Amino acid sequence: MGGLEAKRRRRTWIVVASALVVVVGVAAGVIVTLKPWTEEFRHGGLTIAAPPSPVKPLPQVAPAPATAPAPSAKGLAAALAPVIGTPDLGIFAGSVSDADSGNVLWTADPDKPMIPASTAKVLTTAAALLALPPDHRVTTQVVAGTAPGEIVLVGGGDPTLTAQPDGKGYYTNGARLSDLVTQLKNSGHRADSIAVDTSVFTGSPMAQGWDPADIAGGSIAPIDSVMIDGGRQSALKDYSPRSATPGLDAGRQLATELGIDPGKVHLGTAPAGAAKLASVQSAPLRDRLRDMMVDSDDVLAEAIGREIALATGSEASFNGAVNAMATTLRAAGFDTTGLTLHDASGLSVDDTIPPRLLDRIVTVAALPNNGGGQANSSGVSAAGAADDPLATLLDYLPVAGATGTLSDRYTGQDRVGAGWVRAKTGTLDVASALVGYVLDHDGRVLTFALMSNQRLPEQSRPALDAIATTLRNCGCS
Repeated sequence: MGGLEAKRRRRTWIVVASALVVVVGVAAGVIVTLKPWTEEFRHGGLTIAAPPSPVKPLPQVAPAPATAPAPSAKGLAAALAPVIGTPDLGIFAGSVSDADSGNVLWTADPDKPMIPASTAKVLTTAAALLALPPDHRVTTQVVAGTAPGEIVLVGGGDPTLTAQPDGKGYYTNGARLSDLVTQLKNSGHRADSIAVDTSVFTGSPMAQGWDPADIAGGSIAPIDSVMIDGGRQSALKDYSPRSATPGLDAGRQLATELGIDPGKVHLGTAPAGAAKLASVQSAPLRDRLRDMMVDSDDVLAEAIGREIALATGSEASFNGAVNAMATTLRAAGFDTTGLTLHDASGLSVDDTIPPRLLDRIVTVAALPNNGGGQANSSGVSAAGAADDPLATLLDYLPVAGATGTLSDRYTGQDRVGAGWVRAKTGTLDVASALVGYVLDHDGRVLTFALMSNQRLPEQSRPALDAIATTLRNCGCS
């Protein structure tokens, strides 16, 4: 639209300028002969300069200096004192650590169980990186059914399947429904009905502490083992209303593409040993984790939680997922005291996590001596040793004022943090949180978990951002 408007403005200018030439010429009694319509004339008689010489990029990203002075607990406490006493934080708890040494420098009720909102996804990501290879994929397949002419769409736990005509759905490199259709047509198998098998997921499709209104609100859908674009009714919109029956809707979309009556789609179970007719795979786990963290996608978080459960021998349910996550984190040495989860996304208002645990996970991911990622001077992390899977967690965090759920924050008075703060956000009506890291004024990396409960987001989020900005400004040695 911008290009079209520009063209309209340019044409208007040309018409007005030409009219002025004619009027002036008539007034002076002079006969004006217009020049031929040339490229030069079209641009008002101006000569277009040659393109400038290419500019050679000068890389500015460098590791945080090893000689940066270490922050002190006293210096950090003095810097934070003016911004942590505001009533806008409500019930507040937090923890700040030095990512180079791993030392905790400042705390406020660090063991207090707090409603985490979407910062719970930090735990989901950490558990996934510890339990699964980064290239792990989830398979959706179609097999022959029991009844004549029946095929079965078998969900393996991938909500990123897309039916977009160009294959570019909501998620990065999501599996394509069109690929299933092509394989089915090439198989020669004649079908006139479809069963949808979602049995790999068990238990309730809605978690304790979820509000059913969030389905129409676009935050969540009932968790089925096969969905199209996360159950979105408008595939490319973040908060599109979701389907209340996403598994069946995926089957109906497949039926439509195959020319089968959508009324002949029903829930069912694939027979044991059924012949496989078609299959597609999700994007690698690393891509899905990035989508989940940057966009704070709740449906994708729940699917990945069940992926962790299946990989560790647990049932693919809400309980199975959160138990598998906690077990994985404890096995890696994290203290999960005070952790209560009912989902993997943080959407449940009954979830609680102490800030100590969230801060420690980010700190361990950043520890250079443990093979973790070492944040650099631009706030962008560099992956550490290959044997430390947590290092890549840093790369999935949104960038203040730039990407994902932080793109519209740190753009006002707190813009000092823009580009430097990298953090997972969490927002519910009753909770706001911020978990991530920042390079301080001295060039030292600080990790943090900042959690506010019982305040509206419009109050608590600016207060949390002010704390992170203070950490960026801090020369706390």
